[in-house]
Amino acid sequence: MNLTVELTTDQVVGFVQQMPAEERRALLLAIAEQAAANREARIDRAETQFRQLCVDRGLDWDTMTEAERENFVDDLIHEDRECSQ
Repeated sequence: MNLTVELTTDQVVGFVQQMPAEERRALLLAIAEQAAANREARIDRAETQFRQLCVDRGLDWDTMTEAERENFVDDLIHEDRECSQ
């Protein structure tokens, strides 16, 4: 049987503050590790999408310089301009 408990942010913070220091540290490290893993997954997903957008435009993400990549992304963000080909 699964039991779900709904807590407010304040309740969670209060609970964490009551934890022994070593357990609180372990919890915070686990949260930080999960955040880092999520960040890496987002970066990988974005890079895959940028690679596909390059292919669609006849460009090669891997041979582009960092400045060319930045310009490409900047062009994508600014819809009032056409992307460089």
